[in-house]
Amino acid sequence: MTSIRQWVLLAGLAWGWIGYDSSPARTADSSASIADLEAAAAKGDPKAQTDLGVSFHQKADYAQATKWFRLAADRGYAEAQSKLGWCYEFGQGMATNQAEAVVWYRRAAAQGLAKAQLNLANCCYKGRGVERNPTEAVKWFRQAAEQDLAGAQFNLGACLHLGEGAPRSDAEAVQWFRKAAEQGLAGAQFNLGACLHLGEGVPRNDAEAVLWFRKAADQGYPEAQTELGTCYLEGYGVKSDAGEAVKWFRLAAGKGYPLAQRRLGACYLNGLGVKADPVEAVKWLREAAEQGDVASQSNLGTCYLEGQGVSTNAVEAVKWFRRAADQGWAVAQNNLAACYLDGQGVAKSNTEAIRWLRKAADQGLAEAQSKLGGLYYFGQGVKADFVESAKWYRQAAEQGFAKAQHNLGVCYLSGQGVPRDPAEAVKWFRLAADQGYVEAQHNLGSCLLDGRGVKADPVEAVKWFRLAAAQSLPEAQRSLGRCYERGDGVGKDLVESLQWYIRAAVQSDPEAAQGRDRLLKQLNPSQIADAKRRAGAPAPK
Repeated sequence: MTSIRQWVLLAGLAWGWIGYDSSPARTADSSASIADLEAAAAKGDPKAQTDLGVSFHQKADYAQATKWFRLAADRGYAEAQSKLGWCYEFGQGMATNQAEAVVWYRRAAAQGLAKAQLNLANCCYKGRGVERNPTEAVKWFRQAAEQDLAGAQFNLGACLHLGEGAPRSDAEAVQWFRKAAEQGLAGAQFNLGACLHLGEGVPRNDAEAVLWFRKAADQGYPEAQTELGTCYLEGYGVKSDAGEAVKWFRLAAGKGYPLAQRRLGACYLNGLGVKADPVEAVKWLREAAEQGDVASQSNLGTCYLEGQGVSTNAVEAVKWFRRAADQGWAVAQNNLAACYLDGQGVAKSNTEAIRWLRKAADQGLAEAQSKLGGLYYFGQGVKADFVESAKWYRQAAEQGFAKAQHNLGVCYLSGQGVPRDPAEAVKWFRLAADQGYVEAQHNLGSCLLDGRGVKADPVEAVKWFRLAAAQSLPEAQRSLGRCYERGDGVGKDLVESLQWYIRAAVQSDPEAAQGRDRLLKQLNPSQIADAKRRAGAPAPK
């Protein structure tokens, strides 16, 4: 059963929106008494009217607040226009009316008020009170950003990174993130760190990335706490320290951030920075899974299937695999398919298995592609089709999936689904063998011994037989025994030959049993005892 790759540094940058910087509850002139404000406001002073509105807003008297905002807004006072727009957008002192909010934001923005430009840009980007228009959003973000408003700089950087409303430019995005980050905006500090780690718009610099992650993390920004923890775990830009990683994961997990909960769960599962505790791991995986984190749902399914931290429960495993699979998570789709193939937690169904494997395979998951190739090869749940089988094996093999590389090699050796090509077979066998795939090691050895697709080289053949035999593959043990019996690629040694025949015969290899019986008739009791002693010891490598 395949589990997720636990450590993917970034789940994506935090392209959130910093907006609504002109809350009516801010910017009142605290030096003026209410009586002074009322007197000035009654005389039509728009600033006093606005500050009086703010005073009422702070007391949650929204009706009075909007009354004074409107008087000042009608006089063209930009600050009041922006605050009145806020009240319309969020229904404070009046019915919510996003279109009217946009009207007032636009009036204030046209006068150059940066906060109103930011809020108008957010409305344009999200389609609140106006038809969605990322291009106009970028125009207003830029005007506010050029006035050094950190939230607008952050959002402008996000649009430029995403290529929304303007051509994508990671380099310019980084410039704006840096400006906002230097003003202390945590989200911008995080995004700047992410760009530095990924080398997007700026040369990769993990040490500087850690610096910015830390600044945001110290402000309690959970995404940054999580990535700072990952940097400590993996040693990106900082000395590896699993205990420090767990500290940061725990801080973010305690805030309910699912990625941190998943990674903290992985630390408990694998004993990284903490004592291994599968029960605690499941607790954190469940918290993330219940928030919809698909990787955690898939991992929680694996815990139920394997009985890690919970009692084995294949039905519960299938439930979690299905939740993640329905959201398009390829690993869960592959795992759900495996349950259908094996009849674990669900009625066995090759048809359903193929349906889920195809979903995962179409997303490029190599293991699913390899399994799908096997089902087409053997005609399980689908009509046998060697061409289709080879197609899927190739897709997985080209991603470096060893089993698929071996199976594609078999196709080329036998001419099933592809033209027969022993040299191409040897190429794929070698790629898989170099990864330690035992069947490929044996088949590569066989090709080298027989000179199929490659110049015969018995010495190298023995090398590969020995590697596979050390992994207890009976065919390789038998082949190695035959080499020692015949002196192919190694000095003839009947005692050594017998020990390998014995090892393979114990695993019910009939040809090895024949070789064993043949040598038992040729060797004396002392030699036979020596061979049996060697066969009882761990396999030499």
